[in-house]
Amino acid sequence: MTPRELQSILSHGLLSFPLTDFDAGGDFHAEGYRKRLEWLAPYGATALFAAGGTGEFFSLAASEYSQVIKTAVDTCAGTVPILAGVGGSTRQAIEYAREAQRLGAKGLLLLPHYLTEASQDGVAAHVEAVCKSVDIGVVVYNRNVCRLNADHLERLAERCPNLIGYKDGLGDIELMVSIRRRLGERFSYLGGLPTAEVYAAAYKALGVPVYSSAVFNFVPRTAMDFYNAIARDDHATVNRLIDTFFLPYLDIRNRKSGYAVSIVKAGARIAGHDAGPVRTPLTELTEDEYAQLAALMDTLGPQ
Repeated sequence: MTPRELQSILSHGLLSFPLTDFDAGGDFHAEGYRKRLEWLAPYGATALFAAGGTGEFFSLAASEYSQVIKTAVDTCAGTVPILAGVGGSTRQAIEYAREAQRLGAKGLLLLPHYLTEASQDGVAAHVEAVCKSVDIGVVVYNRNVCRLNADHLERLAERCPNLIGYKDGLGDIELMVSIRRRLGERFSYLGGLPTAEVYAAAYKALGVPVYSSAVFNFVPRTAMDFYNAIARDDHATVNRLIDTFFLPYLDIRNRKSGYAVSIVKAGARIAGHDAGPVRTPLTELTEDEYAQLAALMDTLGPQ
């Protein structure tokens, strides 16, 4: 798959980030992860991002990372393309990128570098170095310390033919509009704010109809129903699901930092597809929060 072919795929449909399965001892559980991917694949996501933020990339050792990407690629071969999360320092990100390409990933999601604040020139140099280390397509994730503007992205697009996507996790509408208008069809554009469904209608109006869904991990039918309602401008269904599910869900998610991942793992457990515990520094939902989430999911019916 060429970078441009991947860009075409990423320009429509619902995307998602599978949880990474850990056993009771906190070690990667390959068989559980394989079963998870087999369960999710038929629901119709356009592409899956292995070892992304929801997949706890930040917690994985290098050897585990290879296992996660290989398991995802082997399991989903011929069904849905796998993009691999990469990040960390420039040299670390390049090592992960080359390993993901070696293992057969169709593309990369370049997560923000960690800890060190940097100028946009420095971040752009980081992105360029990672792009030039591989041949597969790269999507850059503007979030937290990565805040590239339209000028930098335009220069990167000229220097890096395989930079094919931009994912927004900032929610800065002025910045998003300037990037979308400047770069046009050069990129595929992905909504990447946590619980992206809440922002989906607004981003569609900006020319960004594609987003990644975390709740697809435990209520995949509802996630697809919501995406299809957004695509059809079915405002009644969109508003009903926001009022009855997503806003109550956000009330639980927003109680602690890190719950954006923890609540998804809790949801998977409730749905009968337990992915094991989160790794520190994340923490689990309390018993009361878990019960509230279970009751909320019950209102949605069978998935």
